[in-house]
Amino acid sequence: MHQGWIVALKLSARQQAQLFWLDGVPPRLEKAARIIEMMSTHHADDTQLRTLRRQLDEMKAQAAGLGLGALADGFGFMGMLLRRTGGHEVKVRGLRELLVGVKVNFEGAYRSASTPEPDTEDNAATGKVSP
Repeated sequence: MHQGWIVALKLSARQQAQLFWLDGVPPRLEKAARIIEMMSTHHADDTQLRTLRRQLDEMKAQAAGLGLGALADGFGFMGMLLRRTGGHEVKVRGLRELLVGVKVNFEGAYRSASTPEPDTEDNAATGKVSP
């Protein structure tokens, strides 16, 4: 985790699971970016495209399972665009734009997962008010 174990102690179990998964996303996004660039130069083969589709589907399912809906939608849209027939240039441009959107959503999800949630249950039980 980027923030260290001290912050991790204040995070909920859901946030810790999200952070653990989110820490593995950047290398996958870089691999997707490389394959998209290879597509733009017509150097990507079918095996690489199938691998990218499978990875996008896996990341969509994992993100949805962790409650990261915006990321799951972005990965789903990218996978859907890869499956479509049509102009190659349109696919490449769409994938590039969707990848930028996924990176923005990733930053937001990471920020949200690494920010401790208010302890509403603990405060209600002790009668204390959070500052």
